[in-house]
Amino acid sequence: MRFLYLVPLPVFCLIIQLAAAPAAKTDSLKNSLKTASELEKIAINYQLAADYEQLHPDSAFSYYNAGIALARKLKNDSLTAKGYNAIGYLNFNRGKYNESIEYLFKALKMFESNNMDKMTINCLQYIGMAYNEQGLHDQAMNYTKLALEISKTAGYKYSTAVSMTNIGAIYYAQQDFSKALDYFQQALHTMEEANDKQGISDAINNVALIYEEQKQYDKALEYHIRSLQLAEELKNKRGMAASYHNIALVYKSMNRFAVAIKYIDSCITTAQELDEKFYLRESYHTLSEIYALSGKYDLAYKNHLLFSAINDTLLNNESKKQFAEMSTKYEAEKKDNAILLLNKEKEIQYELMQRQKIVRNIFIGGFAVVLLFASVFFTQRNKIKKGKKLSDELLLNILPEEVADELKEKGEAEAQLIDHVTVLFTDFKGFTAISEQLTPKELVRDLNVCFSEFDRIMEKHGMEKIKTIGDSYMAAGGLPTPNTTHAADAVNAALEIRQFIDEGKARKIASGEPYFEVRIGIHTGPVVAGIVGVKKFSYDIWGDTVNTASRMESSGEVGKVNISGKTYELVKDKFNCTPRGKIHAKNKGSIDMYFEEGISER
Repeated sequence: MRFLYLVPLPVFCLIIQLAAAPAAKTDSLKNSLKTASELEKIAINYQLAADYEQLHPDSAFSYYNAGIALARKLKNDSLTAKGYNAIGYLNFNRGKYNESIEYLFKALKMFESNNMDKMTINCLQYIGMAYNEQGLHDQAMNYTKLALEISKTAGYKYSTAVSMTNIGAIYYAQQDFSKALDYFQQALHTMEEANDKQGISDAINNVALIYEEQKQYDKALEYHIRSLQLAEELKNKRGMAASYHNIALVYKSMNRFAVAIKYIDSCITTAQELDEKFYLRESYHTLSEIYALSGKYDLAYKNHLLFSAINDTLLNNESKKQFAEMSTKYEAEKKDNAILLLNKEKEIQYELMQRQKIVRNIFIGGFAVVLLFASVFFTQRNKIKKGKKLSDELLLNILPEEVADELKEKGEAEAQLIDHVTVLFTDFKGFTAISEQLTPKELVRDLNVCFSEFDRIMEKHGMEKIKTIGDSYMAAGGLPTPNTTHAADAVNAALEIRQFIDEGKARKIASGEPYFEVRIGIHTGPVVAGIVGVKKFSYDIWGDTVNTASRMESSGEVGKVNISGKTYELVKDKFNCTPRGKIHAKNKGSIDMYFEEGISER
């Protein structure tokens, strides 16, 4: 894997100015914590954390958390968010993407609320690249383009160039090299205008990668070496590690294995100094390939084991789902607050009681006055009824009816363990490619048409919609009230979705427009169901059943309904099923899978 240069280091605008501290000065900073004001302590903790980042990351986390605790105590959202952002960045560079994305979203909400454009842009850039590292290119592009839009609007040249670089990286990951080169060259031009050496180094490296893909190896080496020289001049060890690895890959492509190994060794040494597991993973993987090509299979195997050990901790499909769920929660924060709707209803009821008292008291003063207030009372009561109806409708758009009723009655809803639930996942094929052919308005329109129809289909078959995750759709049968028809309900719903998409595809082909194709996966098993959050919440489900249902979708085929063996046992007498045998699913091993073809005629 080639190393692209992506986002810059986070910017900290601390209350007091503190220079980068050597060991003696670090001790001095620690001593100053005893007499500093609380505001100064935040700055000192953050500075100490920054000093410890490369050599003692665990200590860095401790100091960042100490600074965050003080910032929250002072209710200083700006400094709290900067601490979250720093931890997110630190976790990102250590390959701990779950923890990284969690802190970055915390920071993002605060930056947006406080109109901190530069920090918002920085945070969006990291979120985008975290998604890109996991292969979630649609989400990566959404957040990175948002960063670019804000940067251009605010007139920030550097941030604009960085966002262009990151968009190029996303296209590069999708092997769209012409678009990647276009964005890399735009970024290089902008960095040269700003005379930013670090930015120029990054952009040169990325242009070199395109030459490499085009097999112009001499040109690629020329640019990579220029990038390495700038990284060394700037004492940027991460940049040096990336350049070492990229140069090694060029020599590997030229079959000059001895030189390639020399540069890989330099990358490993630098990565170990930085505790950068991502660089180590890629280095061991490359070494394994080089030794295999050289016929040194014992060394190839040894390095492959080192690669696998690190890879297992960095990348798995579970983290992809968690990323998508965190993104969904972030978007859900912008929706109506259902708890506030409930509180509003209580306020309305209280207002009704007060007006009733007024009418009763006024009656003593005269019948004519009572008539006047009675008129007002009945008018207001009608408004209150309408408001209550709207409140209930909005609440039911967020929660199942049974859960909403429990929430209104008790003020809370307990989580449930439901033994038999059937979970359905859908995902559109080639969504990124289609999105490039449509305007944002057209894309949202087409998605809305599809998901609105999916909602109607779910309601028709007694299924509960759980959420959408980008272009994916998730629903479940057999909850919140258990039933015995959930598996058949899910299959019927899936077949109807497939028919709807096929009909839409035929219409789009006839009119020469881009069209959606869908994969559908279904699995049956136990789940935990409940409300996420305290004030702003959503109804969600968890458990291995959810993960396996997702595997059914990703292991399926376009235009097919792929079900697990457990679901098959429940529906085999009602539907025609084609056995696929045992199919390997990531982190699940081999699973019996079947394609549903339609309703059985038996």
